[in-house]
Amino acid sequence: MFDATDRTRGIYFFDEFDAIGSQWGLANGVGEVRRILNSFPQMIEQDASHSLIVAATNHPEILDQALFRRFDDILHYGLPDEALIAALLKARLGRQGRKGISWKRLAQQAKGLSYAEIVRACDEALKEVIIEQKEHLGERDIRHAIEERVQARSNFRKQSSRT
Repeated sequence: MFDATDRTRGIYFFDEFDAIGSQWGLANGVGEVRRILNSFPQMIEQDASHSLIVAATNHPEILDQALFRRFDDILHYGLPDEALIAALLKARLGRQGRKGISWKRLAQQAKGLSYAEIVRACDEALKEVIIEQKEHLGERDIRHAIEERVQARSNFRKQSSRT
């Protein structure tokens, strides 16, 4: 990959970076991944290309601290507050929605969800309206989609805590 950055200028994006950048002591490490983690910081330091290397994770707490020192900038995106959730819901669904939808009430229900989960709930609400051949999207449709995302998140957390 680092040979490619020298040959081809570009943006190289490592999503789910925690899969290769987790701390040495974590039990999920295997030999090949350990070698990658050992080599990656050195490759970043030696990189003389004009490429941009970006890494993303939802779990910064398990990343090896040595990796943080190798990147020029660290950006943290937290969960949206109720005002941002309401604005996101309205931007995604406002044109299709019936009048009188309480974006504030829906935002309260969606609190704790990520931007991606909220967008997913919006998409699901729109799909249901299309499948059911409704003329307009109602608050109840949106609420139901948000409830499903909240439940999915809760189930995932329960499952993760068991492993």
